[in-house]
Amino acid sequence: MKVAVFSTKSYDREYLDQANIDNKHELVYFESSLDKWTARLAENSNAVCVFVNDTLSSEVIESLSALKVKLIVLRCAGFNNVDVASACGNNIQVLRVPAYSPTSVAEHAVALILTLDRKTHKAYNRVREGNFSIERLVGFELSGKTVGIIGTGRIGTAFANIMKGFGCNIIAFDTYQNKALIEAGVKYTSLDEVFKMSDIISLHCPLTPQTHHLINKKSLNMMKKGVMLINISRGKLIDTNAAIEALKEGRLGYLGIDVYEQEENLFFKDLSEIVIRDDKISRLMTFPNVLVTAHQAYFTDVALTEIAQTTIQNLSNFENGVINPKNQVCINMIK
Repeated sequence: MKVAVFSTKSYDREYLDQANIDNKHELVYFESSLDKWTARLAENSNAVCVFVNDTLSSEVIESLSALKVKLIVLRCAGFNNVDVASACGNNIQVLRVPAYSPTSVAEHAVALILTLDRKTHKAYNRVREGNFSIERLVGFELSGKTVGIIGTGRIGTAFANIMKGFGCNIIAFDTYQNKALIEAGVKYTSLDEVFKMSDIISLHCPLTPQTHHLINKKSLNMMKKGVMLINISRGKLIDTNAAIEALKEGRLGYLGIDVYEQEENLFFKDLSEIVIRDDKISRLMTFPNVLVTAHQAYFTDVALTEIAQTTIQNLSNFENGVINPKNQVCINMIK
């Protein structure tokens, strides 16, 4: 099968080529993101392979359909960037990687927490400049703190188990409660209670119309003054303007994000030599209590291997007419 692979970096090529070691599929790599201007690059391809910041709107999918593309494979779990109804309506199957090393992603959330808390990033920069002062580097103990988790799927569950190891009290909100977590001492409660009671709040839920701007002025005003907020899920879960105002007021004490509302214009690119025109992220980065990483929570050898292997397997399964339903987004395909 010939596959147009969009938004590729060196590591994508490395791991996909390893998974495609027998060259069963012809992978044609493009550094460009998929959008309405680049869709034509998929000409003569049977499938497109995309990532989180590729745009698969109805217009793009119509263009892919006209090029006789029959399959979209996502190198990620989320599919909020895909117009699924349009894909299904055009008889284009959509397959994803439903899970890849949830521990890797959860551990990154913990890294953000520890870095913001103990200010190791600031200490590192100071020492490199010969400054061994520890003034203004006071942190707090995690033990005994209440950690609120919104979303207890595989990643949220892995995160809960790690934070329990620090001696934290875990409360959670999810429409589906995990019995194993309840048995381990996690208390499920309402979303409002998570906002009100938590010292640290970590987001582990998908982006849906219901969760869009889940963190907004109203929810931020419910939170304890000085709360720490962590987001490694999807950028649009947080209303950035509301977060900036909460930071300015001191209500939001710490913000750690690996995702951002408008990240498709920034992340996975080297912009070090140009002016960043996004005023919101520029403002965020002026706060000493904000830590931004560029969507790297998944970025471990284990996760990259699992993503590549599942992606190649999805291609082979589609070709053989045997699709894993767990990986399928278009459940009710129009024949």
